[in-house]
Amino acid sequence: MAIYLLLQMLLNDSITIEYINNLTILIVGIFVIRLLTYAFGYTQGQIGGGIVSRQIRLYLGDKFKRIPLGRFHQGQIGQYVNTMTSDVSGYEQILTHKTGNLVKNISLSLMLIVFVCFLYLPAGVILMAVSLLFIPNMWLSFRIVKNYGNTRNNVCAEAVSSIVEYVNGIQTLRAYGMSGTKNKTITNVLEEYSKISYKYEATGIPVAFSFNMLTWLSLPVVMIVASKPWIEGNLSGVNYLMVTMMPMLLAKLYMTISVDLFGYKNMMISKRKIQKVVNEPEENNSAKPLQVDKYDIVFDNVDFSYLPGETVLKKVSFKIPDKKLTAIVGDSGSGKSTIINLISKYYEPTNGTIYIGSQPINNIAAEQVLKQISMVDQDVFLFDDTIRENIRHARSNATDKEIEEACKAANCDGFIRSMEKSYDTSVGENGSLLSGGERQRISIARAILKNSPILLLDEATASLDIENELAVKQAILNLLNNKKTVIMIAHTLSIVKNADQILVVADGKIVEAGTHEELLNKKGKYAAMWKAEEKLSE
Repeated sequence: MAIYLLLQMLLNDSITIEYINNLTILIVGIFVIRLLTYAFGYTQGQIGGGIVSRQIRLYLGDKFKRIPLGRFHQGQIGQYVNTMTSDVSGYEQILTHKTGNLVKNISLSLMLIVFVCFLYLPAGVILMAVSLLFIPNMWLSFRIVKNYGNTRNNVCAEAVSSIVEYVNGIQTLRAYGMSGTKNKTITNVLEEYSKISYKYEATGIPVAFSFNMLTWLSLPVVMIVASKPWIEGNLSGVNYLMVTMMPMLLAKLYMTISVDLFGYKNMMISKRKIQKVVNEPEENNSAKPLQVDKYDIVFDNVDFSYLPGETVLKKVSFKIPDKKLTAIVGDSGSGKSTIINLISKYYEPTNGTIYIGSQPINNIAAEQVLKQISMVDQDVFLFDDTIRENIRHARSNATDKEIEEACKAANCDGFIRSMEKSYDTSVGENGSLLSGGERQRISIARAILKNSPILLLDEATASLDIENELAVKQAILNLLNNKKTVIMIAHTLSIVKNADQILVVADGKIVEAGTHEELLNKKGKYAAMWKAEEKLSE
């Protein structure tokens, strides 16, 4: 509009210093208002979007605490990582950029059409007709987002899962020559992501390009329609010039709006992914503490399946006595680790009831049950922190002296003190700077420090060399000195022959139960396993 006034002054030969000064003040005023509005709006938009994203991430982090633990072992990790990172970032783009840009550009487009109608109504009608083409353009664009956007988002989540798995297993993959492009799993999913992204763009670009051509064609149409009244003197030169300039600006605005709406619709997929996590079922178990006098464990007709129709445990019933050592043995895949996972509430039984101290735990929150359990398994997780703080996670109010006493009992005080920074040595990401045996002994130190009444040992000495295995076994013996209810899974029967009770698992059932001598006398599954182990040791 300021340009319109300037052109009128120039072409009508009505130039005066006062008019120029007033116009200059108007333009400066417009610029100052625009600067203040943009500065305030953009800054507040960024701050507001950042605050919302922060709140969403905090909420999702809290939500993950309430989602059943089993969900994190069912291929959901990639989706959760993708939602927490890229989906939240995508939704933040809606708040910080897309919404503001759409409001700004749509408002400006409407103002331009009204302005052209004021200058020359037929030209304004042409621009309004072109604007109506925006409806089928957006309908087609939204169909493309619907057809390809969700698929691309799902493939992206799958790619994230594959990348996480690839990074975690890089050492093994390199050992077997399966890293880089030789790893078909990750290359296939990345190729699939590349293909769906290409289809997405290749389908969307022609629609946007066609609409862009039609909007630009409004320029020659307006020029032709407005030329006759201009030639006849019914339309001033200034008005004709402005009327023919506006379609160019409008075409650029429509192109920007089209791209922003396409992106907005695509980012709404991210919003729905966030909403999907928000709506995931939560543990609705009681947060009431598990308070019992004894810590015997009973399985009563327990069934369990990881996947529908694929039963892992079938009508399993047994009792683990309080303050006794119970060993669970059996073939790989027979269901041994599943029993421990059910005791620790990583999963819920499909049918049946699990008791601790005569109290059913089916309706008790996992966190309350886990407070009574210490765990040592073959896959030790350590935080990227110091040795001292990794052990302190077992009991946050533990003193340094208590931590060091636990490490002495876990047979790891010696190697810790030999390090340059002793207990303040960083263990690296997931304990990467320590050996397998060192990580295992730190895990045992955590269990000793926690001093829970129930202790679960899941093949704690597996995959260790002889020297580390002996050190870990000694640490476990120190751990067992305190009277606890202990459940141990072991791949070597000689380790468990002195157990108070041995449960033999086969095909998802408890096929035998008793002491070492009792099971040998039965001459069944356990006796056959013992005989096979003796042959291997000869």
